[in-house]
Amino acid sequence: MEKRMTSGEIAKKTGVSQKTVRLYDEKGLLKPSGYSEGNYRLYDTEALAVLEKIIALKQIGFSLEEIHDNLAAEKDVDITEVLMRQLRILEGRKYEIEKAIAGIHSVLLRKTEPDWDSVAEIVKTMQMDQGADVNHFQALLHNAGQDWYVTIYKSLGLKEKAKVLDFGCGYGKLWRNNWSEIPAGVTVEGYDLHGSWADDFAEYAEQHKESLADGTKIKMHFEDVEEAETWRGIEGKVKQCGGYDLVIAHYLLDFIKERDAFFERVAKVLAPEGMCSVNGASVSREHVFWQEVFTKLQLKNDFLKERETESLKEREAFRELLLGYFSKVENVTLGSFMRYTDANELFAYLLERYPEAKKYLTEKETVLKEYFISEIKKKGAFLLPKSADFQHCYK
Repeated sequence: MEKRMTSGEIAKKTGVSQKTVRLYDEKGLLKPSGYSEGNYRLYDTEALAVLEKIIALKQIGFSLEEIHDNLAAEKDVDITEVLMRQLRILEGRKYEIEKAIAGIHSVLLRKTEPDWDSVAEIVKTMQMDQGADVNHFQALLHNAGQDWYVTIYKSLGLKEKAKVLDFGCGYGKLWRNNWSEIPAGVTVEGYDLHGSWADDFAEYAEQHKESLADGTKIKMHFEDVEEAETWRGIEGKVKQCGGYDLVIAHYLLDFIKERDAFFERVAKVLAPEGMCSVNGASVSREHVFWQEVFTKLQLKNDFLKERETESLKEREAFRELLLGYFSKVENVTLGSFMRYTDANELFAYLLERYPEAKKYLTEKETVLKEYFISEIKKKGAFLLPKSADFQHCYK
C-alpha cells in the first residue's frame, strides 16, 4: 500500500509551510486523500502532484481563484491560451514596476531633500512623458518591420557636422536606437526636465559617448523649454554657431502651453537652410483600413469616417499654425505595421482605439473575431497598417 504523507511531510517536500497546505485545503485546491487515527490530514503522490502544480501556477502570477478554475477545467482549457494571456498581464505589470522604479530613482537623484509635493510633481511629469512610450511598448510587442524610431530617424536626413536641438527628448529612443548611424561631427543638445526618462538618457549618453562617430557629441540640458531663461541661453549659442540645422520637437506639443511662443522661438534659432521636425495632429491610414474591413463585413463605420474627418481638420489647423512662423511646411507621412496573431488581443486593441464605439463593437464581437481568426489562419498573422504625420518646417 502506498505510504501517505502528513501535511508537514508534503509541505517539506515542496518547500511550503503547513499553514499554506491548510490554506489550499480550505480554498478547495488540495484535498487530503484520507485522515489518520488522530484525524490528521494525509496526502498521497497524486496530491503531491496537484500541490506542485499549484505552486508552479502561483509562481507565475496566478491568483488562488484562477488556479482553482484552471485545475478544475484542466482537460477542457486551452493551456497555451491561458499562459499567453497571463504573459501579457505580467508584461504589463513589469512595465508598471519599471516605471515606478524610474520614478523613485528620479526623486532620489534630485539634489534637494524630497518632499511629497516634489514626489507628486515628478510622478506627474513621468506619466506625461511615458504617454508616447506606452505606444512604443505596444508597437515593440507587435512590430512587423523596421523599428519606429529608426523610421523617424531616417526621415530626418541627418548630415555630418549638423547642429541639432532636440526638445522633449525623454528616453532618447531616436538616438539610442540609431546610435551607430549618427554621422561624424554632429552636435545634439537635448532639452527636458529632471524627473523624466531624460535622466536615464543623460546617463546613457555619458556612458556610451566613446562609441559615437568622430567629433559627435550629445549633451543633455535640464531646462524648461517654455522659460525665457532657457531661450536666452539657446540664442546666445546661435550667435556663435549661426543657427541650428535641425530642431526636433517630437511627442512634445501636449506639454506645451504656449504653442505660438514656442514656434516663434524655434523659427528664430533655425539656420537659414535649417529644418524643424514636429508632430501633432495626424490622419492615420488605420482609419481607412478599418473602414474597408467594416464595409467588407457589412458593419456600420460612421464612427471611423468621423474620426478620419476630425483628424483631417485637426491636421489642417495645425498646418495653418505652423505657416504663421515658417515659409514652407511639408507633411511627411511615416508608416508601419503591427502584427497580431491573437484575435482576442486584436479585438481588445480595437476597443481601446475607438472607445466612442465600444458598445457597437462589443455587439459585433463575434463577427469581428471570426474575421480576425480567419485572416490569421489564412495569412499567418493579421497585419494592421499604422501611420503618423510629421511636419517638416523651413524658414
